[in-house]
Amino acid sequence: MPVPPELAETVAATTGFMPVDEGDALYDVALRARPGTWLEIGTYCGKSTLLLGAAARSAGARLVTVDHHHGSEENQPGCEWHDTTMVDPRSGLLDTLPHFRPVLDALADVCSAVVAKTEVVAGWWNSPIELLFLDGNHTEKTAQHDYRAFARHLVPGGLLLVHDVFPDPADGGQAPWHVVQSALADGFTEVAQHGSLRVLAAPPTPTGS
Repeated sequence: MPVPPELAETVAATTGFMPVDEGDALYDVALRARPGTWLEIGTYCGKSTLLLGAAARSAGARLVTVDHHHGSEENQPGCEWHDTTMVDPRSGLLDTLPHFRPVLDALADVCSAVVAKTEVVAGWWNSPIELLFLDGNHTEKTAQHDYRAFARHLVPGGLLLVHDVFPDPADGGQAPWHVVQSALADGFTEVAQHGSLRVLAAPPTPTGS
């Protein structure tokens, strides 16, 4: 199902790195997901959160989005994706949380935001997950941690969506691609591919990984 025009306009005006076609696919896949708890790892300013939140509202699901809001490695000073407008003059740190606030307000009925590192959240998270969207830190260590920490909570048949998957190193970093390989080795089944967005289904019985 196509993204409604008003939502598409809001998403387009929100800072982020989700291509339009992949955002359309993310929305469409989420609309078909089962209700329950959906978890997004990597919020930034909320571009993908808007799409997932709108889909969750339609599906009767609850969305939780997790980010420490100080940016990934590639967002830091001197790196390609550093945005000086996101720097907090008080702390001198990149801070996307104020830019995310309007998105959170718009999704107040369906979305909860957790401002923390995934390593902290993983220590207390124990809710079953119907949809897991991994789009956080793309270093090998953190990407694998996020997969291992949260995919084990996916219910049988739940959806795992991984963004920025590039099998060819010339196209981008390899960490998300390696996450997909880990998931396949754990019994997940790839059900769709939309650009760099991969959609996998959790095995019919929990992996316990």
